[in-house]
Amino acid sequence: MNYVLPFKKQELFSARFLGRPNRFLVDCENEQHGTIRAFLPNPGRLSELLFPGVRHYVLDQTKGAENRKTKYTVIAVDRDKAPVMLHTHWCNDMAEVLLKDHAIPGLEDARVVRREAKVGRSRFDFLLEDASGLFYLEVKSCTLFGNGVAMFPDAVTERGRKHLLELASLSAEGFPCRVLFIVQTEKVKWFMPDYHTDLAFSQTLLHVKDQVKIDALPVSWTKSMHYKPGTQMLQIPWDHIEKEANDRGAYLLILKLPEDTTLSIGSLGDQNFKKGYYIYVGSAMVNLTKRIERHGRKRKQKHWHIDYFRAACDVVDALPIRSSQRMECILADEVKAQFPENTNCFGCSDCRCESHLFYSQDNPLHQPAFHQWLQSRRMAPPQ
Repeated sequence: MNYVLPFKKQELFSARFLGRPNRFLVDCENEQHGTIRAFLPNPGRLSELLFPGVRHYVLDQTKGAENRKTKYTVIAVDRDKAPVMLHTHWCNDMAEVLLKDHAIPGLEDARVVRREAKVGRSRFDFLLEDASGLFYLEVKSCTLFGNGVAMFPDAVTERGRKHLLELASLSAEGFPCRVLFIVQTEKVKWFMPDYHTDLAFSQTLLHVKDQVKIDALPVSWTKSMHYKPGTQMLQIPWDHIEKEANDRGAYLLILKLPEDTTLSIGSLGDQNFKKGYYIYVGSAMVNLTKRIERHGRKRKQKHWHIDYFRAACDVVDALPIRSSQRMECILADEVKAQFPENTNCFGCSDCRCESHLFYSQDNPLHQPAFHQWLQSRRMAPPQ
């Protein structure tokens, strides 16, 4: 059965994405409305979805918008010729509709007792009841997916981690608790916590999995924003997660050099660098987080080639690729295939690679092909 979002009589139209001034606002345009600014009810990074020109699904909320800063709300974005629902508030509405229609596998007999159920200083999305009694349900919307794998979160969520601990505490007191991740696509088979982005959340999920029931439900979407739940939950490969969700692996450092310059790079001597963006590939098989944090500091004793270069650059982003396998040289070869221009011998004195520093005139984070490759490495299906 297909379900529809609560549009009421509000107009839904499409517009091309232009930019994101902050986490909750986007700029977009179309022929009818021109350039508009819209509310984005999703604080996630969404970096693999928000590319210039991509289609947004926008709701015209002009009527009743007297107390709003914007008249429009983005509710979804196109990916792979299908919408990905972004409206996190509506995800709970979806869950309530599906619960009342007995359409969630494993929760067919559950009855909604209350939404926004307060427990001490915390609130949980649902208080439910079935034949075994009352239990709490927390719902999370998942928009990050690729290669048959869905992952959550796409940004660090300390609040989400605390919710898991609170649910586990309630469960230990004899009050059953569950978490349901609603995955906004049907094109996946597996669900995993995103240990690359938020290791603490991922390790907490591992820690509480025997106390809190964890499920992930795929949902398919049509361009008219009708949705259909899957008939079974996604697989969660706990053994694979336990093996890989550790503070080790490789990383990509995205740097921006503001102007052409010549720098002395340790044993390499003087090197000329063009204005633009650089991708540095590194690794640390222990304490990966501390290694990345070290790169964030400009003032430090210079030890590696990257330390000399970093002093002249701004860090745009750091992208861990956590793995139990040594992948630094493999990643360097794959980055080179996308960005062949490099600084010879940079960062590879202990291997046979040509370089571990690669140049891009434009920000690689704005390039869909780069994100597609990154997902292939971060979201590899479990073996």
